[in-house]
Amino acid sequence: MRVWRSFGAASGSASSAASVAIRAGLNALLPRRFLHPHLRRSYSSFSSRKSLCDARIAASVLSDRWSRVAAGSGRLGGGGQRRSLFGNKGSGFSGEDGAESSAGDDESGGDEGPYSPPPPQMTALTTMLVPEVFPNVPLIAVNRNPVFPRFIKIIEVKDKRLVDLLRGKVRLAQPYAGVFLKKDDGNESDVVESLDAVYHTGTFVQIHEMQDLGDKLRMIVMGHRRIRISKQLDVEPEEPESLEAEGEQPKALRRKQKRSRKDSASLPEAMEGKVREAELTVEALPLPGVLMVEVDNVVHEEFQVTEEVKALTAEIVKTIRDIIALNPLYRESVLQMMQAGQRVVDNPIYLSDMGAALTGAESHELQDVLEETNVEEKIKQTHRKYLLQEQLKIIKKELGLEKEDKDAIEEKFRERLKDRTVPQHIMDVINEELNKLGLLDNHSSEFNVTRNYLDWLTSMPWGTNSEENMELARAKEVLEEDHYGMDDVKKRILEFIAVSQLRGSTQGKILCFYGPPGVGKTSIARSIARALNREYFRFSVGGMTDVAEIKGHRRTYVGAMPGKIIQCLKKTKTENPLVLIDEVDKIGRGYQGDPSSALLELLDPEQNANFLDHYLDVPVDLSKVLFICTANVLDTIPEPLRDRMEMINISGYVAQEKLAIAERYLVPQLRTLCGLDTEKAKITPEALSVLIRQYCRESGVRNLQKQVEKVFRKVAFRIVNGEETMVSVTPENLQDYVGKPIFTVDRMYDVTPPGVVMGLAWTAMGGSTLFIETSLRRPREPQGKDGLKEGSLELTGQLGDVMKESAKIAYTFARSFLMKEQPDNDFLVGSHIHLHVPEGATPKDGPSAGCTIVTALLSLATNTPARQNVAMTGEVSLTGKILPVGGIKEKTIAAKRSGVTCIILPAENRKDFSDLADYITEGLEVHFVENYSEIYKIVFSG
Repeated sequence: MRVWRSFGAASGSASSAASVAIRAGLNALLPRRFLHPHLRRSYSSFSSRKSLCDARIAASVLSDRWSRVAAGSGRLGGGGQRRSLFGNKGSGFSGEDGAESSAGDDESGGDEGPYSPPPPQMTALTTMLVPEVFPNVPLIAVNRNPVFPRFIKIIEVKDKRLVDLLRGKVRLAQPYAGVFLKKDDGNESDVVESLDAVYHTGTFVQIHEMQDLGDKLRMIVMGHRRIRISKQLDVEPEEPESLEAEGEQPKALRRKQKRSRKDSASLPEAMEGKVREAELTVEALPLPGVLMVEVDNVVHEEFQVTEEVKALTAEIVKTIRDIIALNPLYRESVLQMMQAGQRVVDNPIYLSDMGAALTGAESHELQDVLEETNVEEKIKQTHRKYLLQEQLKIIKKELGLEKEDKDAIEEKFRERLKDRTVPQHIMDVINEELNKLGLLDNHSSEFNVTRNYLDWLTSMPWGTNSEENMELARAKEVLEEDHYGMDDVKKRILEFIAVSQLRGSTQGKILCFYGPPGVGKTSIARSIARALNREYFRFSVGGMTDVAEIKGHRRTYVGAMPGKIIQCLKKTKTENPLVLIDEVDKIGRGYQGDPSSALLELLDPEQNANFLDHYLDVPVDLSKVLFICTANVLDTIPEPLRDRMEMINISGYVAQEKLAIAERYLVPQLRTLCGLDTEKAKITPEALSVLIRQYCRESGVRNLQKQVEKVFRKVAFRIVNGEETMVSVTPENLQDYVGKPIFTVDRMYDVTPPGVVMGLAWTAMGGSTLFIETSLRRPREPQGKDGLKEGSLELTGQLGDVMKESAKIAYTFARSFLMKEQPDNDFLVGSHIHLHVPEGATPKDGPSAGCTIVTALLSLATNTPARQNVAMTGEVSLTGKILPVGGIKEKTIAAKRSGVTCIILPAENRKDFSDLADYITEGLEVHFVENYSEIYKIVFSG
């Protein structure tokens, strides 16, 4: 207040000239737009007086009001931080004395160093009394939804001009603005170029909280009343933010204030110069766009609470209750209206605003409600759409065009069951659930649970069967068309059709195809479904750990659904589909249960006629379903589950079969897939044979398919690149398309030395040859006084427990057998022998190498090589009996591929060998033995 006191000290006598000087000084230092509205009105009334005495009194009263506002309503900021009503320290108009505040601790005027704006921060504004009349407000243009009185909205402002203007208004404790809806929803700007771009009726809002993010403002505003634009106002550029943007201008202003305090004699001239400077600045910096507008309050028409208004009010209240029930998030908006101090139900104006704010109507429809001043019309607009919809429902119901939701649902469910033969016990459950559904409220959770349950029950194919193919010739044609070989599988399916034809009805069966990967187990199941004219459904249980995947969830759980089998019946819409359960040997087990145990009921022909799913909780007949399971190995399938299935082995393919499959199926399909034809690309049979022999030795044809596709891809690239127009792949140029050969050697030893014997092994990928190597670890120790020291046997080659036991048995038997054949030979008694199986990175297990290990030890002990081109397999007992083994076909194929001419097999495997095709056994000398002495004569007789 030093400035105003200096006015009084400088006045020695009352004169009109001094009074004019004081008014000019106040206008220059404190322009009217910097004053709070209450201070501005007080200042205007006081400045109209001419006498110096009145001016001194005006200055005193004005300073008192200024102090009260600064101490009361002018608190800005949160968290204990207090801001001045007219800005931060350094703004030039802070506290009681703007000059002192601007100077800070420096008496020179605070112009040391560059000016830096305050960092972005959250500003929480204290609640102040909203003025009833506030004619000049910043214009904020929004799209989509207008702001209704008594509702809170979050608004972001990005336009720099409007951001600076709102910052200044908040600093001046004028946190008010006008929010108006844009006519063009596609316009995303916060500032419009003309008043024609916005609706003239909007809402007067108070800024409750402002977050300054630097390039934009995020504000929480609350609507208070309706306002209407009367005209556009020009924005004066002396706002604090604008001054700060000029850089040096705030410093000049502060220096003038400093000088005015020290030299009061030159005060009138300085103030007049300041006014002229401000006027020049206004003329030099015109701002485009509509930033400030002059507004008038919208006055509602007089209304009476008639019976019609009461009825409409009651309907709106009912509708709002329904909205809140559907979406509880609207409850917060309703609570905001309730906290405004008046019962909303008692005021139709507020009630119509609430109804409009909670609806999802178009923006122009909401604007019509905002502009309407007639209370009755306002309520009618808010609720007209709802009333029309309700009336339309009633009219349709009376005309029979539409029914109530529950009636329509019940009719839909019963319509599904019209042409189906539903068992009586299931129909009783459906009727009971339909009666229960009619008593439940539409919005209750139990209603949705019951409706979903009925949906599943009525979607099941009760009594619906697909017409099965009973023609053997047609089925055989389809099976031969899609797959080569697989005679066992094809015969079994044809037998299945023959039995069904004699019975005159469809039947179910449970089969299991097992064999190496890539031999066509999954694809043959699809062909079987086509041959039988059954619907096909496949699901994999590999890695499955949850019993609910098969048995379903209890329907009381959230998101509950039936198991895979019930889903299969609903999807196929028939009671006799073909269901493929893939990878049954890789089923998992977790804390949710053991799915393999759940399959016991599903795959049991005696139980699955009354399969009980947890979700449906009614017996379902699965006796007509044809189940086909696939597996690579049988060891991991639980014995009870294996016992319920009919096992059919699908063995690997030999080179001749692979060549036929490639020529008949793979090459034509992959050539077409790559966009080629026979005129552009060919692969000779010789090239395919080399590809099979040197690149694809596995039992299946999946890798062969990849290699053939690789050839055609490279051919397509060459043709498109213009290198060639027609490509013929031969053994000579095959490496240009598939790279270097993977398998270059058929066998490790062309001539086996003493201590090395060839065996035969079976893997999940097919059969292979396996060499057993034996050697001395160190020289034999001489016989001492205590006799010959005991020898030892070292085993390497990543052998499993079963194979290690088999090696120990073979070592013991070889020692006893050698003592009988050559009593003087004690080599195996006192020698330290190392037995190794090559390819140490590959795990090996099983008892079938027993006779091969015995032969290798005897060959080392007698220093005699075994017969060349001989391979053997069979488990040996401690007494020398040769026990049967598995995988005879794969082992025979591997032996023939490696150039073996003689194989030795257990006698009990004669039946397996006799089932092999002639092209597999052709050229092989086969010996079936029961005791190892027979093997010894065959191998070492020469």
